[in-house]
Amino acid sequence: MMRVLFTPLLAAILTLPAPAGAQAERQPSAVSAATLLESRLCGSLTVAIDSVPGKGPAFLRSFDHPSGAGAPVEDALKNAAFTYDNALAAIALVACGRATKARRIGDALLSAVENDRAGPQGRLRTTYRAGPQQEFPIPPNGWWNQKAQRWEEDAYQVGTATGNVAWAGLALLTLADALNEPKYRAGAAKLGAWVLAHMRDTKGPGGFTGGIHGDGMGTQALTWKSVEHNTDLVALFGWLERAGVPGGDWAAGKAAALGFLNALWRADAGYFPTGTLPDGVTVNDGNSGLDALLWPLLLPESPHDWRRALDRADQVHGVAGGYDFNGDRDGVWVEGTAQAALSWAAVRDQERSVRLLSGLVGDISPGGYLWATRGDKVSTGFAIGPDSKGADFFYYRQPHLGATAWAVLAATGWNPFTGRVVTAP
Repeated sequence: MMRVLFTPLLAAILTLPAPAGAQAERQPSAVSAATLLESRLCGSLTVAIDSVPGKGPAFLRSFDHPSGAGAPVEDALKNAAFTYDNALAAIALVACGRATKARRIGDALLSAVENDRAGPQGRLRTTYRAGPQQEFPIPPNGWWNQKAQRWEEDAYQVGTATGNVAWAGLALLTLADALNEPKYRAGAAKLGAWVLAHMRDTKGPGGFTGGIHGDGMGTQALTWKSVEHNTDLVALFGWLERAGVPGGDWAAGKAAALGFLNALWRADAGYFPTGTLPDGVTVNDGNSGLDALLWPLLLPESPHDWRRALDRADQVHGVAGGYDFNGDRDGVWVEGTAQAALSWAAVRDQERSVRLLSGLVGDISPGGYLWATRGDKVSTGFAIGPDSKGADFFYYRQPHLGATAWAVLAATGWNPFTGRVVTAP
């Protein structure tokens, strides 16, 4: 969405589990699944960051070749380092007890926060170029089109997604606590202030809009609103407020995002829809998103009634061995299955959580990351951006940084919205 930066060590390869097809024969015990995932995936993330040349700011590639020795075919994905994936990786490394490794990603995020090619705005691009970050400002992802003899960028990748901004802020706050360095809190505050200034919307259920698509002359405002994004913002603003970080009215921001969630909660049926249509008012009932059902349960502000969303996840997204992204049940979405494992642990159903973790052991690819899917691909039912002509957002069977990081969080019981081990209200 170019040069391979994740080259696994031979030792890591030799300690991999049996392939997915052998799971029935070598299913890990309930006690060992979390330990096994934590050990191997923390090791994989450590290898990944240590493989980036130098010791300074760095981003990790979001997708690795299945063998760990190549890159995805699509130019837009070959060297793509999605902000969301890297924020998750930084949080996961802290959960692994390796905050000094996470520092490199945090410093790259902080540098991107402090200056963008459009000026010091406090915004972040959806995707950067993987590797050591030696340019300033840090450039978003792009690639050379050899046939056309020109530099190209993807409008979605150079845009800004509100939820990604929130996740970067959460990663910086996690690092601030782990390393006791105020600069990361200041960076998170800049991100929160940008969201308050640019994404706030008072129409309908209020809350915050989706972000910006494109760059320069082609910029378009994304006026739909997402349960997922507003959940992220409740977490970001709430953490900034609890930590007493100056720079914005965090209480008002949290109240607006939480008000959006409360307005969209379907108390009669026990679930969250995905958000609103671009008018910012009409509820989007045309698709179901697993993360919209799961993530609100990780918030400290989550009421007990929201737990009914787990029943909805089972009914609409449940497939053999895990969960699908949406309701068409066309396969296991590995990242979402890891999210579900953490969510079940958060509501104190360890049996359900461990069962999902045990299945994830078989999703470790030869390169050390988790596969994004168990089949060839999984549909989401969503479009990548406003220029899409249909639901063109798919996950493919590529080793995925985001799925790997979520599995670490599930295995360690780490709540990325609070920076602590999950506890049930």
